[in-house]
Amino acid sequence: MEKPFRVGVTSDIIDSRGEPAFGREPLKALDAVQWEWLPRGLREITADHAAAFDALYVNSPRVPAAAVARPDVRLRLISRHGVGYDSVDVPAMTKAGVLVANTPNAVPRPVATIALTFVLALAHRLMAKDRITRAGRWTERLDHMGTGLTGRTLGVVGAGRIGKELLRMARTFDLKLLAADPYAERLELEYIGARPVALAELMAQSDFVVVTCLLNEETRGLVGARELALMKPSAILVNTSRGPIVDEAALAEALAAGRLAGAGLDVFEREPDVHPGVLASERAVLAPHIGSATHETRLAMATSACRGLAAVLRGERPPNLANPDVLA
Repeated sequence: MEKPFRVGVTSDIIDSRGEPAFGREPLKALDAVQWEWLPRGLREITADHAAAFDALYVNSPRVPAAAVARPDVRLRLISRHGVGYDSVDVPAMTKAGVLVANTPNAVPRPVATIALTFVLALAHRLMAKDRITRAGRWTERLDHMGTGLTGRTLGVVGAGRIGKELLRMARTFDLKLLAADPYAERLELEYIGARPVALAELMAQSDFVVVTCLLNEETRGLVGARELALMKPSAILVNTSRGPIVDEAALAEALAAGRLAGAGLDVFEREPDVHPGVLASERAVLAPHIGSATHETRLAMATSACRGLAAVLRGERPPNLANPDVLA
């Protein structure tokens, strides 16, 4: 008899009530298969998982080459709950014949929105004003004057879907727009109203720098001590992409020394750990890698991921493949 199609779903999409954060509706697409929750706290997919399941719906756990190194690989699809797939060893999956899909379409607007929210909160020193209000220190309110956006410069590092969405949204605030991305279409950026520049020029000229690029070997450590030193002391850095793109220790040092006005981080180098210097800084606004998490976004991502799993069951091509060569 043919084995039933089995799907494993990582439990880090379950909220504190024990329910999927996006509701149960998307999971109905899996009614035709056998599926189960993987253990809570799982950090990495193993060879045992790859031997037991036909497909895996993965949020945070890493999927290394070792997961598909054994000859008893049953796995056919990794469906990533999110836009990035740096946590998955895509070349190893491709070699093993395992498809890798993500859910990018729902993400650009929410991530661009949280990036802009960081910019606004930091520019207006909102967290400091919250602290003095709660402490009843109204006499200090004039010590926390904000910075207006009109006429300032926003620099976006990485002009993919999210970066371009942010640039489009930022035009409302009459910001000058810069973009550093060697792979972006110059004409498209200019149509949006952004001037393509080299990274060093962007870091030096921008009042607000937002990192929105993918994490890969080219971008790992892209914003380090040298790049931070180029920034104005009055400038703000925001990272809503992946933590390892920014040198967190160098950022903590710049914040402590007053060489940077502020930082907004939704992502960190070694999640869930945060550099102590960043945690201690009153110049930093932090979020636990959840910036894109609206009900609408998570529902759209889950729906896309589950439909992709169902497509594989039907022998169809799932959408948003990172390695379509597997099907060649």
